[in-house]
Amino acid sequence: MNCSKDLKMHSHAIDFFQAWYNYNFVKPHRSLRLEINAGRKRWAQRSPAMAEDLTDHIWSLRELLTFKVPIQ
Repeated sequence: MNCSKDLKMHSHAIDFFQAWYNYNFVKPHRSLRLEINAGRKRWAQRSPAMAEDLTDHIWSLRELLTFKVPIQ
């Protein structure tokens, strides 16, 4: 089966795109960092998802790809 014609694969691709680009769980954004001045570490990195209180840490790519969405 061709993935481009499979609705389920499209759904997974859109979910991945939203998590990576729109909510950006994985990549920190420089303009969102917080100044902490803790020893040698001056800045705390934050992702847009952290700034919106959707998560408390920057996710690894593995964590993003293996996350199981709770059924509502």
